[in-house]
Amino acid sequence: MKRLLLALAAAAAASASAQSTSSVTLFGVADVSVAHLSTSGKNVTGLANGGNASSRLGFRGVEDLGGGLKAGFWLEGGINVDDGGSGFKFDRRSTVSLLGDFGELRLGRDKTPTYLNLETFHAFGDTGMGGINGHSLISGSAAGTAEGSSPKRMSNGISYLLPKMGGLYGQLSHGFGEEAGSNRLKSATGMRLGYASGPLDVAVGYGITRGGTAADGVNYKTMNVGASYKLGGFTPMLLIASERGNGARVDLYSVGLKMALGNGELRAAYTQYEDKKSDNDSQRLALGYGYKLSKRTELYGAVARLSNDGQAARKLASSLSPTPAKGKDITGYEVGIRHTF
Repeated sequence: MKRLLLALAAAAAASASAQSTSSVTLFGVADVSVAHLSTSGKNVTGLANGGNASSRLGFRGVEDLGGGLKAGFWLEGGINVDDGGSGFKFDRRSTVSLLGDFGELRLGRDKTPTYLNLETFHAFGDTGMGGINGHSLISGSAAGTAEGSSPKRMSNGISYLLPKMGGLYGQLSHGFGEEAGSNRLKSATGMRLGYASGPLDVAVGYGITRGGTAADGVNYKTMNVGASYKLGGFTPMLLIASERGNGARVDLYSVGLKMALGNGELRAAYTQYEDKKSDNDSQRLALGYGYKLSKRTELYGAVARLSNDGQAARKLASSLSPTPAKGKDITGYEVGIRHTF
């Protein structure tokens, strides 16, 4: 009996020690707004999901392996607050990592390096009425690609992230296409290198997505550069991007501003989309404000107008947004609440 008690005590001590060196966190965002959009005689009013930040549910954890080495996982999926959705999967991120003084080795589905610049250096990020909607500028369903000519995320990926080195940061990623008979089709490769110190943050990104067929492949290439500089309560932002492939080229230019105002933040952005092979250009102006009720809860409102030229039919980033007729404008506004947990 004495030996049994000693064994149980040792097991309990070992379990407590293990728990003290590892952690698992449940987190998420619940964001919904009342929105109205109108375009070429069509109007729609209703609830929009993720007007300020994408609604999501996730689990993440880290275990200390000793010797400066850690293991981590991140499982995150999108949720629909407006209608509850029809299913759940970890489509936003599903990764496992090894972390140490060398940096981080990350395996699984994650955001592409070039997409991170689009989110970081735009006043509205990529959600809601003002969202930049700057990925896959050539085509959201480019033939032979997994998720468009320049997707938000890549599956079956391996990424290496630099360790902290002053203000320098960077990432190199490759996603396998996993197509029989072709090592490149539906694959994606990207990199991002940046510097953040004090008020300045600047980064450049470059990526290649392989489409077409195994016999006749097409490389869709995207490059972008973004910068922001905090001046007291003001943060001006600049983003330039270009996407090329399959005889097409679309450039993006965006200027934005975040400004502290009262117990919240004013956001403004102007974005120009230029189709270099035709006259299918677009321009979008967006203005919004977020009022902080607490560190985790925010009331927000936004209004945006997108003008399409020629045969362009770009739409706003709102989840409720209809696709306008070619060459027609679209206007929208929303008022919503975002809660993080």
